[in-house]
Amino acid sequence: MTDRLLELFEQSNGAFLSGEELSERLQISRTAVWKQIERLRQQGYRFEAAPRKGYRLLAKPDIFDLPAFIGKLQTERFGKHVKYYDEVDSTQTVALSLVAEGAPEGTLVLAEHQTAGRGRMGRQWHSPKGKGLWMSMILRPKHIPLSFTPQLTLLVSVALCRAIRAIVPVEAGIKWPNDLLIGGRKAAGILLESSAENESLQHIIAGVGIGVNLEPDDYPPELRNVATSLFIEAGYRIDRVELLCRFLLEWEQLYALYHEQGFAPIKLLWEALSVSLHKPIRCQTAQGLVDGYAEGIDELGALAIRLQDGTIRKMYSGDVEFR
Repeated sequence: MTDRLLELFEQSNGAFLSGEELSERLQISRTAVWKQIERLRQQGYRFEAAPRKGYRLLAKPDIFDLPAFIGKLQTERFGKHVKYYDEVDSTQTVALSLVAEGAPEGTLVLAEHQTAGRGRMGRQWHSPKGKGLWMSMILRPKHIPLSFTPQLTLLVSVALCRAIRAIVPVEAGIKWPNDLLIGGRKAAGILLESSAENESLQHIIAGVGIGVNLEPDDYPPELRNVATSLFIEAGYRIDRVELLCRFLLEWEQLYALYHEQGFAPIKLLWEALSVSLHKPIRCQTAQGLVDGYAEGIDELGALAIRLQDGTIRKMYSGDVEFR
């Protein structure tokens, strides 16, 4: 039925089709027509609805060009093994099953749409079809203590920020610990889930969500004031293949640098791109709120906050708000 409905819209060449006409031609009720259109909207199709005119098709979803991605990829490992899905519950869940099957480091899980994308602290990640980059990468770091996991979160955020700035003319910045902001609104997020044995990391699944070509109406009302996309900020559609290839290259190079020289060079890069430092902030933790001044990050990636009494408190996780 959806295929037949799309065929009618494509034959209309951008003209409006009334609900009554669609109902008659498809032999279904007008309510069923509306449900079919809503289903297509969830798949990334854009429609305009007008009283007494009906509906017209404005745009089709952007399908990720996997062959072009494979041809343009410049990395040695990252993304060389790619699992591409039209829809999954969560790329993190798929990647975890691949870890159990012995998937090599650099294996990438990429999905057009997530029905239950995961963010930090149990939040759901909004990931509509064909509008972003929703992915998870398998890492198998060698001889790295579990306590160093925050360093890798900051490493991924540096790679992502550098890639976005290289491809899109926007001033993206990193908010500790794992968000990328543009103009104060969130454009991307990172979630690292790890497994350790004898206090040494065995694997990490690094989840990354980038709002690439979302438009304002693609966001639910509760996110429209706090989230943004590269399309909204740049004013034009972004090539997802180009962005992903650049991101994976930045990530692989920084990951190699980290193994060679440790966290020090990553720390310098992170500080240069951060929007969190040298500002009064409020950090929501599992133990409660912490108000203070963001001084910097330490050698483990913890955020150092100077409290009102002058003491320094280090935060290893939490949600930061600017005051």
